[in-house]
Amino acid sequence: MSGNLSCVIVAVDGSEESMNALRWALDNLQLRSPTDDSTTAGSFVVLHVQSPPSIAAGLNPGSIPFGGPSDLEVPAFTAAIEAHQRRITEAILDHALRICSQKNINVKTHVVVGDPKEKICEVVENLPADLLVMGSRALGPIKRMFLGSVSNYCTCHAQCPIIIIKGKETA
Repeated sequence: MSGNLSCVIVAVDGSEESMNALRWALDNLQLRSPTDDSTTAGSFVVLHVQSPPSIAAGLNPGSIPFGGPSDLEVPAFTAAIEAHQRRITEAILDHALRICSQKNINVKTHVVVGDPKEKICEVVENLPADLLVMGSRALGPIKRMFLGSVSNYCTCHAQCPIIIIKGKETA
């Protein structure tokens, strides 16, 4: 695909589908090379959206976990959830960076906290991205109705073209 892309974002969530999307992007997309007109080459950005601690713990913001009697327990609980989320994020990014190093391609990583649907679209707009690549878990119609689909949402709201990689790649 074209070498005029200067910023390609690949959204990863740890699923095999998202890692297949990363492999596909690295194998099939060519970024802009630095030229006399532009000293900056294009970049791949591996984006991970981390859930806020309250969502990760299944809590409503401001609620006390497990009916805890003291406000002092909430910050400690939140800190433990945040540390766990950071470990998950590190593992996901380590996996993604191993894939990139196998292909001998340098990438930038970007981590944001919030609702994946909204945050992916926000990052796409703020960088700004020329292309968003993401995997699709191919939820059935019932699950998609209740859970929503991040890829469906981004297709409708992201401010750039999107490539959605479906299914497993055989290679």
